Amino acid sequence: MSPSISQFKKTIWSYYRKNRRDMPWRNNTTSYYVVVSEIMLQQTQIDRVMKKFISFIKRFPTWQSLANASTQDVLEEWSGLGYNRRALYLKRIAEHVTEQGKKKGILSSIYEELCKLPGIGPNTAGSILAFAYNIPHPFIETNIRSVFIHFFFTQTTAKVHDADILTLIEKTLDQDNPREWYYALMDYGAYLKSTQSNPSRKSLHHVQQTPFKGSNRELRSHILKYILKNPTNAQQVIKSFPATPPEHIKKNLKALEKEGFIVHQHTTKNYRIA
Repeated sequence: MSPSISQFKKTIWSYYRKNRRDMPWRNNTTSYYVVVSEIMLQQTQIDRVMKKFISFIKRFPTWQSLANASTQDVLEEWSGLGYNRRALYLKRIAEHVTEQGKKKGILSSIYEELCKLPGIGPNTAGSILAFAYNIPHPFIETNIRSVFIHFFFTQTTAKVHDADILTLIEKTLDQDNPREWYYALMDYGAYLKSTQSNPSRKSLHHVQQTPFKGSNRELRSHILKYILKNPTNAQQVIKSFPATPPEHIKKNLKALEKEGFIVHQHTTKNYRIA
């Protein structure tokens, strides 16, 4: 039997008061800290993000410093987190924030405008509103999904749709302090995952992450690291990965160029970081 809304909220708040997790982006809720953490946390476990977040903020402490940084410096600092396009998204967001005329240096607090920024979808936009501006807006992330499935869908045999969860998120959302309420939900979700089978496996949207080892993502990462060290041409890259078919190397070079990671210098025939 599912709990009442009041019982549910009492349980979550009670756990949170005793077990609140400490994180640098919770201690400093400026839009910059929040956006950097939210982009880093996409598809990456929190323990990996914690160390990288601290070093990233130390090297690029403001929107302006990130906007002014070279792509090479940003990718070098991002190294180890994976999904490198997120580093490009962050840099482009920083460039947008610092080039807005009268709103220069200020990240929008309007949901529709946030959704237009690179790397920011509906859920990330909602999380930014809650964490940076304490504005109540429904959104879902993996721990939140786990909490609602655990409390309200235990007897459900069919896969749970996010639309059904969002209805409950809207009903339970703390209008006065959404920031802390979402912290509480995520901390309880992390607790659930550490003590039992992941409830999110009952979600229609649950996707098992494919292994990085041996994937094309790994190959892209290696190629990018190789070019980060020194500008080089396609043949040199191909020679450096003898076990990989040349056509796979060429295909990835074209993709990395198209996505804005690298540029092809027609005079030298070398690839370098954009």
